[in-house]
Amino acid sequence: MANVASEGAAVRRSRTERAEHVLATLMAMPSTDRPRRILEQALVLAGAAFAGIYAPGDDPATLRLVESAGLPRALYGLRDGCPATARSPVAEAHRTGRPVWSGPGEPPAPDADFALAALPLGAPGSGCLVAVTEQPGGFGADDRACLELLAGAVTAPVPVPPAPPRELADDAFRLAMDTGRVEVGDDILRLFGLSREAFDGKVETLLGRTVPEDLPALMSVVEADHMPVGDRELEFRALQPSGAPRWLRLRGRLLPGGGGRPARLVGTVAEASAFRSDVTDVARVQRLAAALATAGTVKDVGQAVVAALRAPLRADRIALAELENDRLVVTVLDPPEPSAWPELWRAEWRGEWPDAPVRAMPALAAALRKGRARIWPAGSRLEPGLAGVGPGGLAVLPLPAGGRTAGVCLIGWDRPHEFGPDERALLTACAGLTGQALLRAHAFDAEHELVGMLQRTLLPRRLPRLPGAEAVARYLPATAALEVGGDWYDVIPLADNHVALVIGDVQGHNAGAATLMGQLRTALRAYAAEGHPPDVVVALANRLLLDMETDLFATCAYVDVDMESGSALCVRAGHPQPVLRHPDGTTEIVAAEGGPPLGVLDRAEFPMTPLRLKPGTVLALTTDGLVESADSDLDRGMARLARDLAAVDPAGLGAAADALLGGAHRGDDVALLLTRYDGMAVRPLRESWSVWRVPEAVRHARRFTRRVLRGWDVPEDTQDAALLIVSELVTNALVHTEGQVRLDLGLVGHRLRLAVADASPRGPLKPTNIGWEASGGRGVLLVEAVSSTWGTVPVSGGKQVWADLVTDENT
Repeated sequence: MANVASEGAAVRRSRTERAEHVLATLMAMPSTDRPRRILEQALVLAGAAFAGIYAPGDDPATLRLVESAGLPRALYGLRDGCPATARSPVAEAHRTGRPVWSGPGEPPAPDADFALAALPLGAPGSGCLVAVTEQPGGFGADDRACLELLAGAVTAPVPVPPAPPRELADDAFRLAMDTGRVEVGDDILRLFGLSREAFDGKVETLLGRTVPEDLPALMSVVEADHMPVGDRELEFRALQPSGAPRWLRLRGRLLPGGGGRPARLVGTVAEASAFRSDVTDVARVQRLAAALATAGTVKDVGQAVVAALRAPLRADRIALAELENDRLVVTVLDPPEPSAWPELWRAEWRGEWPDAPVRAMPALAAALRKGRARIWPAGSRLEPGLAGVGPGGLAVLPLPAGGRTAGVCLIGWDRPHEFGPDERALLTACAGLTGQALLRAHAFDAEHELVGMLQRTLLPRRLPRLPGAEAVARYLPATAALEVGGDWYDVIPLADNHVALVIGDVQGHNAGAATLMGQLRTALRAYAAEGHPPDVVVALANRLLLDMETDLFATCAYVDVDMESGSALCVRAGHPQPVLRHPDGTTEIVAAEGGPPLGVLDRAEFPMTPLRLKPGTVLALTTDGLVESADSDLDRGMARLARDLAAVDPAGLGAAADALLGGAHRGDDVALLLTRYDGMAVRPLRESWSVWRVPEAVRHARRFTRRVLRGWDVPEDTQDAALLIVSELVTNALVHTEGQVRLDLGLVGHRLRLAVADASPRGPLKPTNIGWEASGGRGVLLVEAVSSTWGTVPVSGGKQVWADLVTDENT
């Protein structure tokens, strides 16, 4: 036991002696650089993930973060400022002059998996050093001893009045972190291809001239919450008016705010060659990590690896493949031409990429089993499947993820290539990043395929053919998150040549939103088929959504079009207005009254707005993804849609829909439904009669029918059959139901339809057998025997029983 204690003491002495030696060296450095160097030693000696110094600013009641190192403070809930009287470890160590040690699961973050230490910088009220670790168990005894030594060596910066701003050097910049306003020198503007007159002083203007793949890393520098206070360095590419992008190097320092001054990023930007020998491996890994952070799919991961490694390493080939059982499923080859790869790869080519068995390349199989990177210099003896990939040098990088090998990356050179120790470390670090990204992307691809299949299942497979009109629809999923959306559309044929055009959007982008979208679409179809007017259909859908007790809401536009007359009724529930393109080419944003979104209010009203469609009119219904984005408000988006609709050719609706979606913002999913009303070539003849419940009701109905059919020149034998059917249907409605009864007659070509509507939802039952003594049931059998076809449809809470007769036997 004594030996164990003595060994522990020796270890502690070695750790503390090392800290003392480092501090002795640091104390000889200039005082301006000393605090950051001490914090960096806290990361090394005490295993801290973050270290920072809080000190009183111009206002003694507030502690300001004046220096930091390590991971972003936002990961641990730390802020730039902290009230000196707050109940937090930072404020307590500052007030009392005593260290505060907080382990995982303890305040101030009881649910966190990290430990925090706050150590005073001398006497109470002098500030404190804050360190965070993610090590299990928090800071050990040796770590605490080192942190106490480091805290004792820190002298809190003394606040000084701000110096008047100096004139900027040609390669310097000053960025205000709160407003995004930036002052830049002339050389920086030249590197970005801008003139002084054309620059508006906004950092967004400079970011807009950055290569998109480098933008995430650059954003992490200009957003204060994501990087530590202090120095930072980054290389990125700036687009040029002509020619290839230019590599630039940013060196800067984040100065904390205080006393009413915002935090500022100050530094320089200079040109850097694309293949400079002094490009650091850290910068390369940083660029790859930034690119992989935004890579959503497996293909995106492969493209990020190629962009980050091939040019800087001057490699001739890069292959990225997933490992499935004993086969390599290649996701990216660069160059992509089959002729650039060995014969074994060309023989296994399947579609876009090859698919080769691992067992055909023993050296590769051995590297994958061991899970370690292997490098073969020029002249190494390898099987043909690998030797042809890199005759001048080959690196095989297994991609670890989740405790297994997710895939492999092969990098080959044609000319002899020297592998230095730094390059080996770079390749190993990149392999770890790529493996994790590949695993995430593979899961993302699988989930996206699943939700995409769900979306396709819930939307109509095809639109119905319409009498007197043509409709086309388009759906575009969002590309920002590649998640399933809640946008939907539908075209519902109704009775009497009416058609319901529906479009809607459920809040959210997930499987729950898609499922709710499917339920709403089905409900609207059912309510519409029952014969309800448009406002009732939408009100019933609103009631359904409220009864489902979901947290989601939905918007909807419902237009009921009478194809015979061209009249329509529009109902909006929090949805963008319809847009009409008139036959003369002018467009109109319909000022349709609107109700609230579905699922928001219990007693909501959904007013109907009448529309008039002339032959040649195009009706456009869309979701907000097409007309609204972060860069454009709804009014401007609707005006743009109206202009674009005026410019398309209405004769080809499919091409018109594609043209309207050409400039769609893909941050949200988009649904678009276009309908061109042409008018019916042959309009049906229609007449209706309200049947009164009087003793002579059936006789009155027969007289009305005879008079109408004679006016339509229906043959006498067809009139006799029609009178028999009307007698039976009207009698059944009067005897077996209550409320209003309506008789409808219609003639389309040679087909006569006789229909009787009543208030009962129960349809007539056809008897299976009937005896001579039975007093009822023969009416349905007579209707079936006389008519060519008959049936029942729901109508507004009741039903309509109809029967068809053919007036011309040759038809």
